[in-house]
Amino acid sequence: METEKTPGSHGSLVAPTVFIFLLGLQLLSRYLERLKRKAAKSPQEQQLRQDIRDLLKEANSLSVPATFAQAAKLRRKAAAKEKELAKVQDLHTKEAKGSFDVYFKSLLALKVLTLTALSWQFWGVPVAVIPQQLLQPFGKILSWKAGESFAGYVSVGIVPWILLSTKVTKFISEKLP
Repeated sequence: METEKTPGSHGSLVAPTVFIFLLGLQLLSRYLERLKRKAAKSPQEQQLRQDIRDLLKEANSLSVPATFAQAAKLRRKAAAKEKELAKVQDLHTKEAKGSFDVYFKSLLALKVLTLTALSWQFWGVPVAVIPQQLLQPFGKILSWKAGESFAGYVSVGIVPWILLSTKVTKFISEKLP
């Protein structure tokens, strides 16, 4: 008696695990980017920006021909403060970049090593089996290197699943606040 292979016999948690892992890495990456941006705004920069706004506002209020010299003097002061702000931002950005580069590089290394290990482990093994009707135009692409398919079902390979999961998790992380 010949047994027919069914999708339930290959039931696996590989696909959701890979997706959740990639989502976690994407959210961690986004969190690090937010911390980096937040660290880039120092109190000194904020004070300089406020000073520049105040000087320009005052200079614009002195637009009468009799106060032209005073307005020009305020604009020059604002321009000098903008140059100072640029220097402070450059210095602070270099410091912040140096401290966060280690985290970003280690996160990238973790992603690469983990995805390489997953690809190696599940090469030629279907990570998910989905009805053919759901993947009508893309069935062949998603079943690349996934092994055998079942009647009416498409086996999804690890490499297409990783690529698809990466795009979807990136989209989800951008939509989250």
